[in-house]
Amino acid sequence: MPETRIVILDALTYAGNLTTLSEDLADPRVRFYPGKIQDATVVEGILKAEGVTHLVNFAAESHNDRAMMEAGSFIQTDVYGVYVLLEACRKFKLSRFLHVSTDEVYGSIDQGDFSESSPIEPNTPYSASKAGGELQIRAAIKAHGIPAVVTRGGNTYGPYHFPEKLIPFFITRLIDGKRVPVYGDGSQVREWIHCEDHAGGILHALLHGKDGETYNVGDRNERRNMEVVKILLEETGRDESFIKAIPDPRRGAHDKRYSMTTEKLNALGWSPQKPFESSLRETVAWYKERQDWWRPLVATDDYRSFVEAFYGPSLGEDL
Repeated sequence: MPETRIVILDALTYAGNLTTLSEDLADPRVRFYPGKIQDATVVEGILKAEGVTHLVNFAAESHNDRAMMEAGSFIQTDVYGVYVLLEACRKFKLSRFLHVSTDEVYGSIDQGDFSESSPIEPNTPYSASKAGGELQIRAAIKAHGIPAVVTRGGNTYGPYHFPEKLIPFFITRLIDGKRVPVYGDGSQVREWIHCEDHAGGILHALLHGKDGETYNVGDRNERRNMEVVKILLEETGRDESFIKAIPDPRRGAHDKRYSMTTEKLNALGWSPQKPFESSLRETVAWYKERQDWWRPLVATDDYRSFVEAFYGPSLGEDL
């Protein structure tokens, strides 16, 4: 869609890195504004000035482990921020609001798959905040007829991923010869989807989804955490001595298995294209080549403090 303009609003928190957008911002069709979605003045000013017709909400505090330490900022962004966006959509009569959510709102499932009609039963402060945002959307659809669509994505991986989630966190540590923390025996099961496939699914739902509907965006690619870790060890030339088993600090809040159906979005003509193992190895190669991008991020006091506080001083010392 060459005629489409893209307007970006980003709070540039600890996980924000404006250099990621350097090539995109050179395009005259792309405009960037710093700010928070919780700020109604900023949100409404941008919508009015730029003539926005479609709003996609990627904004979120999104790290489960950080949410266990401090949940207030998650509620501010993931619940109140969604409310601000919905009010702005109503005021300016936008054509569509798409909210990017997560499969974690479903909770854990031992067997079978979640569908879009499954109840939401979040088990962590993060997933509860995302579920809260979704309920704000449901209410806005029912009460005000907001033309909204929700997507629930699987665990996403790929380049330009802030090194706190499992895959980028482990890759960057292993590149530097540091141990990686694995909860228990690493038998937790996650569905992984490459960022390009996830973005493609979101765009497809934006363009072809039906108002008021929710769509799962996944790759039907279930992997045990330990299986993923062993691929990362292989690609970084490390052995299993670099694994440090630690007790799960989330106690009963760490979901054992995620799995969801994607037939609803598939029926609209979307399907993932990136095979997991080769794409994961390509991701490791990207982090090896782009150390200029991630090294400044892991050198911050915030990052060091987080690793020490959540994973223990022994891993913090590895920094």
